[in-house]
Amino acid sequence: MSLKKQAVSSMIWTFAQQFGTQLITFAVSVILARLLLPSDFGTIAMFTVVMSIASSLVDGGMSSSLIRSSEIDDRDLSTVFWFNLGVAVAMYIIIFLTAPLIANFYKVEILTPVIRVYSLSIIIGSLTAVQGTRFTKAMDFKTLFKIQLPSLIIGALAAVVMAYNGFGIWTLVFYPLIQSVVGGIQLWFYSRWRPQLIFDRAKFKEHFSFGYKMTLSGLLDTVFTNLYTILIGKYFSSAQLGYYNRADNLKQLPVNNLSAALNKVTFPLFAKIKDNDVKLKEVYQKLMKLVIFVISPVLFLMMVVAEPMIRFLLTDKWLPAIPYLQVLVLSGILYPIHAYNLNILKVKGRSDLFLKLEFWKKGLQILTLLVSVSFGVIGIVWGQVIFSVLAFFINTHYTGKMLNYGSMQQILDLMPIISLSAFIALVIYFADRFFFHNWLDLPRLLVLTFLYAGLYLGTVWIFKFKEINYLKDLLKK
Repeated sequence: MSLKKQAVSSMIWTFAQQFGTQLITFAVSVILARLLLPSDFGTIAMFTVVMSIASSLVDGGMSSSLIRSSEIDDRDLSTVFWFNLGVAVAMYIIIFLTAPLIANFYKVEILTPVIRVYSLSIIIGSLTAVQGTRFTKAMDFKTLFKIQLPSLIIGALAAVVMAYNGFGIWTLVFYPLIQSVVGGIQLWFYSRWRPQLIFDRAKFKEHFSFGYKMTLSGLLDTVFTNLYTILIGKYFSSAQLGYYNRADNLKQLPVNNLSAALNKVTFPLFAKIKDNDVKLKEVYQKLMKLVIFVISPVLFLMMVVAEPMIRFLLTDKWLPAIPYLQVLVLSGILYPIHAYNLNILKVKGRSDLFLKLEFWKKGLQILTLLVSVSFGVIGIVWGQVIFSVLAFFINTHYTGKMLNYGSMQQILDLMPIISLSAFIALVIYFADRFFFHNWLDLPRLLVLTFLYAGLYLGTVWIFKFKEINYLKDLLKK
């Protein structure tokens, strides 16, 4: 199969996986949000930073190293497998012992048993990371789709049953655990590879020399991304953290659906053409414009319909999340661009530059956070938007040098799409304000959505935006 056909096939199966799983996840999250309290979600969010740090340390950036390596064998795979498992066990013991300290920090007693049970997912993940990496490296997203979808369905059904039977916060603990166990069993079943009793020091050094920089970068990103959650959980109520967390999850729904799906494909795809800068730039430019063409109008639409959408889906008790969502969608627009620029550094093997950028960005993030925290939760949210814009210029610095495609060129490529999306959102906002504001939530939501889609697609067709042709070509293939 040619690289182009392989990329298109991979995208189709990745989108099927991403949209299928996100559709189920979204449906379950709506049900759970109706059955559980905002404080339950806020309590779970309090220790996500701990889980994220542990996951980064377990992998050690070695999955990325395996994917970018031209040739790997059982020595590579087994070495990474045993490293992952050893670190996972060590991390679980540390988390188990420090759980009371975390609970005391937030002054939430139930966090101790919750953390100890939830953290079992670290060990489960370490047992399946290499198997999943092998499928990703081979761009076999069809198999990953066959694995993830039933895992999610079983986990979702279990979560709904638990919520209906009054398990409360424990529903949110066992939901991902059940999903991980079922998915892990399937990964071992579908994968022909089994770890051998091999730990090759030379192979470990090779992958670790690349991976540890990725790990440090990941740790920095994890800690600083979760600073928002830590500060809100510490200095504000768990309910407010729940509102923020729910708004952030809603924003991430379209972002993760599209950009995360493309990111799974683009990293191994970029790795295959990493030595051809002309081709790499061409593919990167088209993918970036395509993802913004789809994600930008969706996020601006969410800003306009936030009120009827949240009230219809989650009920009135979640209405305080509306202003957070309306601001957070602005930061989500640039998220895939950050990821793709950094992917260029990864496939080029420049994890040193990747880490260097993370240090610059974290200093900037601390500055924006210190300024914004005094304005309350809404100030913290606006600080995220400002940081996202400034981080764009940092992330594009080395990509501009490597591919001759800097920040200003990227802005010129993206601004027509983003400006059009924002203008149509403004038109829809005033239409809603004068004509549909008093309608019932569902018909109001549907009318505004169809109006936005019609205006957007009609405009890009009239002005012959190239991105519509990219999308049509992809769908045809």
